[in-house]
Amino acid sequence: MLQLATLIGHHAHFRADATAVVCGDERLTYAQFGARVARAANLLRSLGIGRGDKVATLLGNSIAALELIWAVPAVGAALVPLSPLLMPAGLASLLRDSDAKCLVSQCSMMGTLEAIRADLAPRLSGRVLLVDGAAGKFGDYGALAAAQAAEFVAERCGPDDLFNIMYTSGTTGLPKGIMHSHYVRSMYCLLMACAYRFTPESRTLHAGAIVFNGAYVTLMPTFYLGGAYVLLKQFDAEETIATIERERITHIMLVPAQIIAILGSKQYRPERLASLECIVSLGAPLLQQHKDRLNAELPNRFYELYGLTEGFVTILDRDDAVRKSGSVGRPTQYFEMRIVGDDGRDLPAGQVGEIVGRGPILMQGYYKRPDLTAQAIRDGWLYSGDMGFVDGEGYLHLVDRKKDMIDSGGMKVYPKDVEEIAARHPAIREVAVFGVPHDRWGETPVAAVILEEGAQATAGELRDWINERVAARYQRVSEVVIMEDFPRSAAGKTLKRELRDPYWAGRDRKI
Repeated sequence: MLQLATLIGHHAHFRADATAVVCGDERLTYAQFGARVARAANLLRSLGIGRGDKVATLLGNSIAALELIWAVPAVGAALVPLSPLLMPAGLASLLRDSDAKCLVSQCSMMGTLEAIRADLAPRLSGRVLLVDGAAGKFGDYGALAAAQAAEFVAERCGPDDLFNIMYTSGTTGLPKGIMHSHYVRSMYCLLMACAYRFTPESRTLHAGAIVFNGAYVTLMPTFYLGGAYVLLKQFDAEETIATIERERITHIMLVPAQIIAILGSKQYRPERLASLECIVSLGAPLLQQHKDRLNAELPNRFYELYGLTEGFVTILDRDDAVRKSGSVGRPTQYFEMRIVGDDGRDLPAGQVGEIVGRGPILMQGYYKRPDLTAQAIRDGWLYSGDMGFVDGEGYLHLVDRKKDMIDSGGMKVYPKDVEEIAARHPAIREVAVFGVPHDRWGETPVAAVILEEGAQATAGELRDWINERVAARYQRVSEVVIMEDFPRSAAGKTLKRELRDPYWAGRDRKI
């Protein structure tokens, strides 16, 4: 098995002078990055962290966040990356749930950390460190790591050893800790490198939050092959464009909102992105008009990934991006997929049902939640909660989230169908359709929209325009709400539940 615990050390020896990491003004070779990973691992070991322990991070995008991805498994421990957007109560809950023995954070989180000091004390006393200097009773990670030796002998990890725990956003209840083994993350290295045509000369840009699982789609194959990983501290469309041009980026992964922002930027010109060989869209369906534009202006570069952190993916390859642009591709090597009805039976091509799949990146389960694991994985198959169908060639067409489907007078309304229509309006930049209560029909669609910069359109005009073009009367939106921005997760996904919840306050609704 690929030994992830020794991977960076391998590159530090054999690709010593190759660029490993670029973040802000810092630029490290593999020799330099390998030394930082070794020092971080030695620091963790000096704190008593070892096999089976959990190390939580509460960090923005930084080299420290990157080095800990590799230092933690090097001591046999499991990484628990947590979002800096967490409120104190949520952070305390996840630290308890994960059984974290150490926490590495940053000074900007001091208010949050001080608010939960009592929760930190029992297990984490003396093992709460800040990457940008000591503050209060919390230690200085940088100084302590710098004092460690730059040589390290990594633990030898087995395929079933836990590599990390990735917590869900918790938008449908309490966050669940998804367990990924060393074997699964090794498969990310191998399968994604193949699917996206990585080489040791690849140069990857990550512009979103590194704490969400989608980051591993490009992070793992980049470091597996010893390529260069360029990390923006936060997403900005203009900076992303400039970085692609300056660093000659070959691979980038983006969520739809980021793609839309780049295409809408005044700085965007296709020739500035000419170095790109691979543009991966994931996290949510990219509307057709944006796919068409990418395929026209940056041909033979676009890929779309549909997947679940729990462990199933399909990939629309760049070679199919035009011919099969309405699909989200097909299962990659060693994956299987079925479409099932409410009775659990397989459905034929063309019929909409729940997407279920299995393959080599399937999670070990939800941490300490065997009940939820049993609901999600049945007889080795992962039940996605997403609705779709396969065409005659086996390509998956995503219809919508099962929980987002709107039941209007007994008719199924899939928000994505209405969103595709609404997005064609020249004044609409982004759209999110969701169901709200209706006294007669039970539910009715509402469209929240973000307008293009400088666009002039009223909510009533947009509602009428959409309703004139939908395919069926039951798809008509009862209201259009114009917003400055949508509530989003750390990964940049639109949080429809937060849009929906105010309308359903005080009412029963099956989610």
